[in-house]
Amino acid sequence: MTNEFADQHDLNYVTYIKTNVPVIIYPYNPLWPCLYEKEKEIIKRTAGPCLLSIEHIGSTSVPGLMSKDIIDIMAGVADKTAAEECQKLLLSAGYDNVKDQDHPEWFYRLGKRLSGAYCHLHIVKENSEHQRKHIDFRDWLCNHPEDAKAYEQIKIDLAKKYRNDRLGYTNAKCDFIERILEKCMMHYSVAIVASRRPDA
Repeated sequence: MTNEFADQHDLNYVTYIKTNVPVIIYPYNPLWPCLYEKEKEIIKRTAGPCLLSIEHIGSTSVPGLMSKDIIDIMAGVADKTAAEECQKLLLSAGYDNVKDQDHPEWFYRLGKRLSGAYCHLHIVKENSEHQRKHIDFRDWLCNHPEDAKAYEQIKIDLAKKYRNDRLGYTNAKCDFIERILEKCMMHYSVAIVASRRPDA
């Protein structure tokens, strides 16, 4: 690991999110799922009664995929009131409120510094379209390595182009993500039609 990487990981979360740190894509780290599992248990222990589901999403949830050093976790809750309670409880587990999301299905994005990485915890409405899209995207990449590889190359290229523009980097990935979600919709539509066919 270079000094640049080490310096980035030395930042506390609030400083990290407020600093224009460069976009760096790391080789896949087999410890990422372990970090997720550890945080999952902490989240369940701290805010369990408020939670309906917990999922590992984002690039670190796809085996073998290069990624930024951010473990994305999605927690499903019943409504905004449950999200507010969850957010308050998780302060004691070291989660800072990065942003109140102005979104009917995505309530909060919390953040925390981990050992050698950072964590984003997205509190969302359970069974919402927003939640489903993130899970569908993850599952598609896990099951279609050729699309995962294409996504990885896009990330590498965009990280060079938008090295000091994290928002620009994120926005530039949207077209690819939407194409994958369209594939998901087509795939599930075909599967539903096939399941409804009468036996020959």
